[in-house]
Amino acid sequence: MPVEIRLDELLHQRRMTLTELADRVDITLANLSILKTGKARAIRFSTLEAICRALDCQPGDLITFTDEERHDV
Repeated sequence: MPVEIRLDELLHQRRMTLTELADRVDITLANLSILKTGKARAIRFSTLEAICRALDCQPGDLITFTDEERHDV
């Protein structure tokens, strides 16, 4: 998958659980879990902002893109 959510890594670095993040961001644990597993089809900017604020990170720390179809010669 070209778009990857790096929530596990950030939570580990911050020594925070998914439940703690859900409480801080005021989002359900189920929705946060869907995001964490990469099954979410969209994310609201307000949710992204709240997650970045709670984890003290930038959106690019949380979401990465890899162009798997691109072939460098």
